[in-house]
Amino acid sequence: MSAEEIGADGRSVDAGLVRRLLTSQFPEWADLPLRRLLPAGSDNVIYRLGENMSVRLPRGEWAAGQAAKEHYWLPRLAPRLPLPIPVPLGAGKPAFGYPWDWSLWRWLPGETATVKGLVDPHLTASELAEFLTALQHALPVESGAPNPHDEVTGEPLAKRDHATRAAIAAVQDTFDAAAMTAVWDAALRAPAWDHAPVWFHGDLHLGNLLVSGGHLSAVIDFAGLGAGDPACDLVIAWNLLSPQTRPAFRAALQVDDATWTRAKGWALSTGLNAYTSYAATNPLVAANTRRQISQVLMDHARTT
Repeated sequence: MSAEEIGADGRSVDAGLVRRLLTSQFPEWADLPLRRLLPAGSDNVIYRLGENMSVRLPRGEWAAGQAAKEHYWLPRLAPRLPLPIPVPLGAGKPAFGYPWDWSLWRWLPGETATVKGLVDPHLTASELAEFLTALQHALPVESGAPNPHDEVTGEPLAKRDHATRAAIAAVQDTFDAAAMTAVWDAALRAPAWDHAPVWFHGDLHLGNLLVSGGHLSAVIDFAGLGAGDPACDLVIAWNLLSPQTRPAFRAALQVDDATWTRAKGWALSTGLNAYTSYAATNPLVAANTRRQISQVLMDHARTT
């Protein structure tokens, strides 16, 4: 098996391969029941192992370094955060033709968050703000460099310019292209983050929040973890929150105008990326991203 043979859908990463990897590297867990999770994330093929573990295997080279970053940082961050986050249990190595490092994790119970599934949206907004406040200052960011390590250097918003403008053009029959362009231009014009770098999750959306009984129970998938401008994490304000709960969320985090404007750009860009990539084949992604983009444009209309 080669990297080319795996492909983005990860179909060749079947249960037989995972069982062989486990038997050779983690024999103490190799006989536990194994069940593939569908749908899984875009970066990893995920299998549930027994009742209390999961196995994550990168789909491609772009995701191959994520596990090492998470294994290093998450145990250091976890004690300082108000919600559970993933706990690494083991790091696997390439074998049997599978070409990348893979990983074992403790299973976190809960269901994927939904807008309608929240018992108290105002409490959720407060809990999200509390989590992000704790994350941003959980560990000191080493001095002498913008970020403590290369692997947690965040992507600048401007790097998404070409792809975002192409996506705007692609969906102009579905969303207001002039309004999207105005939101995007404003985000790029907004002053850059000029404070000390802080920690951010990097991919904070519905799919990476777990709930139990309608309340937040965990935050997962820290592949985008980084340090720098926290605007990217504020995407959740348009992905999950509402016009009624966004103001309290913003106030609790004390977000200035420039950061909020950049955050709208992040919400628009990431929403468009997911919409153009997956909406045609995934109705859930279509609904979630349509709402995210629409919420951004709704806020834009209120302020113009």
